[in-house]
Amino acid sequence: MFYKILVAMDSSEIGKQVFDEAVSLAKAFHASLMLLHVLSANEEGSPGIPGMPGLDYYPWRRDDVPSDYRQQWDAFESQYLALLRSRVDEATKAGISAEFTQSLGSRGENICDLAQTWGADLIVMGRRGRSGIGELVLGSVSNYVLHHASCSVLVVHR
Repeated sequence: MFYKILVAMDSSEIGKQVFDEAVSLAKAFHASLMLLHVLSANEEGSPGIPGMPGLDYYPWRRDDVPSDYRQQWDAFESQYLALLRSRVDEATKAGISAEFTQSLGSRGENICDLAQTWGADLIVMGRRGRSGIGELVLGSVSNYVLHHASCSVLVVHR
């Protein structure tokens, strides 16, 4: 039985499919949802870190970064907060208890940490399908979560 489902949200094409799968499971098990988005420089659509792709370093939170760069990150963060709010509204209309949070840092670590502290029974997440050098350099979030999560993990494929 699953009572608390953590949904890892990102900007990949599969994001909506991950959410829909989590909603279906929540309906079937009368579970609640926690939607999580982790701000990452590696994510599609992020302003990134000029000249330093693939690092879990967050210079936009420092006081000495250029204001236009900080504005790009603020817009990126706001975009995802709006998405999270709309997904919570969608789940609520479907009769599911849902909430959201947004954090920054390592995506895999944040997902596993929140799953443990929130007491999740299941993590639902997508897989980008990186392989070869891309996975070696940037890592695989789903692989990390599968090996470090304190609960069951459902990886949704396209």
